[in-house]
Amino acid sequence: MGTQPPRTTRYGAAALLAAFALSAGTACTAPATESPRETAPGPSSPARICTSLVAYWAKETLKGSKWAGLDWEQKGLSNEQYAIHEDAVAAGRAEERTHGLDKALELVDRFVAQRCAEQNGATWSSENWRLPSPAG
Repeated sequence: MGTQPPRTTRYGAAALLAAFALSAGTACTAPATESPRETAPGPSSPARICTSLVAYWAKETLKGSKWAGLDWEQKGLSNEQYAIHEDAVAAGRAEERTHGLDKALELVDRFVAQRCAEQNGATWSSENWRLPSPAG
């Protein structure tokens, strides 16, 4: 038969297993002082989605990014959102000529937010656009 491990190794292994068992038993429970996790925010409004999407693409166009040349469908815009995009780019270019690119990008954010809010997301002209279904 084989030799027995030294006594200190057996005790050390037993202590390690006991410590692991104790820590594993408490790892799954949260301390009483911990606050509950925040829940994920609900879906954005159509106006906020419009603002985010249209402002992003208008600013990319002004900056001359690699993807700025995509068409309105590839950018995920409705017909009305594309009209806002084109107006925002025109206003941004005029602003850029007089005050520079940074000011033009700021103008685009304000311009798009106002128009998207006025038109409640500007989604009604797109045959394919649908409000996101509620998570369920």
